[in-house]
Amino acid sequence: MAPTRRLVALDAPFTDQKPGTSGLRKRVKVFQQPHYTESFVAGILAAVPAPAAGASGHTLVVGGDGRYYGQEAAQLIIRMAAATEGKIAKIIVGHKAILSTPAASNLIRKRQAVGGILLTASHNPGGPNNDFGIKYNVSNGGPAPEGITNKIYDFTKTLKEYAIMEDLPEVDLSEIGTHQAGDLEVEVVDSVADYVELLHGIFDFAKLRAFFAARPDFKVLVDSMHGVTGPYALRIFGEELGLGAGAVMNATVLPDFGGGHPDPNLTYAHDLVERVWRDEIDFGAASDGDGDRNMIIGAHKTFVNPSDSVAVIAHWATEAIPYFKNGLHGVARSMPTSGALDRVATKHALTCYEVPTGWKFFGNLMDAQRLSICGEESFGTGSDHIREKDGIWAMMAWLSILAAFAEANPGAEVSLRAVLADFYAQYGRHYFARYDYEDVSSDGAKGMMAELRANLPAAGSLVLGNADMVVQESGDFSYTDPVDGSFTSGQGLYVRLENGSRFVFRLSGTGSQGATIRLYAEQYHASQVDLDPQQALGPLLRAALAVAKLQEYTGRDAPTVIT
Repeated sequence: MAPTRRLVALDAPFTDQKPGTSGLRKRVKVFQQPHYTESFVAGILAAVPAPAAGASGHTLVVGGDGRYYGQEAAQLIIRMAAATEGKIAKIIVGHKAILSTPAASNLIRKRQAVGGILLTASHNPGGPNNDFGIKYNVSNGGPAPEGITNKIYDFTKTLKEYAIMEDLPEVDLSEIGTHQAGDLEVEVVDSVADYVELLHGIFDFAKLRAFFAARPDFKVLVDSMHGVTGPYALRIFGEELGLGAGAVMNATVLPDFGGGHPDPNLTYAHDLVERVWRDEIDFGAASDGDGDRNMIIGAHKTFVNPSDSVAVIAHWATEAIPYFKNGLHGVARSMPTSGALDRVATKHALTCYEVPTGWKFFGNLMDAQRLSICGEESFGTGSDHIREKDGIWAMMAWLSILAAFAEANPGAEVSLRAVLADFYAQYGRHYFARYDYEDVSSDGAKGMMAELRANLPAAGSLVLGNADMVVQESGDFSYTDPVDGSFTSGQGLYVRLENGSRFVFRLSGTGSQGATIRLYAEQYHASQVDLDPQQALGPLLRAALAVAKLQEYTGRDAPTVIT
């Protein structure tokens, strides 16, 4: 039977498809409801601008992190794109529907696609009883800005019917090459090749191979956490850098991430942490489900705090990474991220932008050539090579820094510990911690934030009467984009003290149910750089929890995750 375009009527529109920080994330079973996924995809396809008069239809990139329901969703997108009557003329999809988020961003830019549909819930657990997600990236390769995601949401709230091709045979996504789906061309591509080519234009692979050749005992271990980066890590670290397959663990992409939580932090990447610290592995790293986040650890129980990571990369960038040899346009961090990057910017005469949490806020600055390197405390680090954070890029940046450090300090210990000590000696140390309280009652979380917002300590007051905690400023963070003037408010409650410390409370927008409260605490020391972070931050953390009445509102007496 020939494929037929059909309009499918909805009994009623869905009212819960408002995208969060990085797309729509729900339980798999929610996406599997009749018409649910189709509704959100219809909203995305409606948001794609019509081709210019006389121009051919658009190209759209599709791929995901390999989680459960991804292949089914990819086939559904193909059937719906084929029903756009020429608006979408071509789909570029990763082999077996696999594309890391950084690789998808690169493909969108390289192939001049109108955008991409990313099938990921990032670091959230996968499997039939866990999370799925759909995210729309625009033509610059970055997450759709709020103006577009709001249009998608508004469209879904009034949707009466959607178009889809019936009796269209499934495309064999395991066969690389060009396929035809009705009038739609579907190109299945090697998921890894274009991304590896991109990295070769950024880093000096020959220098890194020489670094390892000169140090045969230097050990590297990368944990892909059964997420999307397994094939990428095997190609880049195992083959391109000559470290062998043994340098990568959990490299098989699994739909449930092997039953784990693919979030690269000290809690969820415990297998990596145990091996690195037990076996004194020089360089350990982990990436999350879709490959955009990273954690860097090493021998001597060294943990590189993400806030320090972006600052160290910015400090070394022009010396260690060929892509930046002509200098940086500027740097940026999310509001909760520590001020270490600000100190690097000051020393190097760069502008440092403070933006809300969410990678989309960096995109305008990059497109306007105001920003080269940026990062978030939530294990996201990246640059203007694409418009997403990039876990493997961060790992390569750190290996490049180690090679540059060795070159600049002949005879010295070459380790993450040594690089950090050198950095702290120049800049001092921003002690930083984040407490995550996951799956708390939404009502309790909202109640806590409402009371805190109404009763933020005033400038000049003492926090809990403590003479060492004089409030300099407090408020609810808002941001005006310096490029387009767009305004974003309600981005986190902060209390900044006169001694340079601060604490911040935010509700996370990345979970699929319940609420996650995040508490951030930061304390700067110019010379005391060897303290235990929990010891250095203890009084500030206790004060913040008391001010917010967190236990009273949530019943929690301890965080789920400490970073």
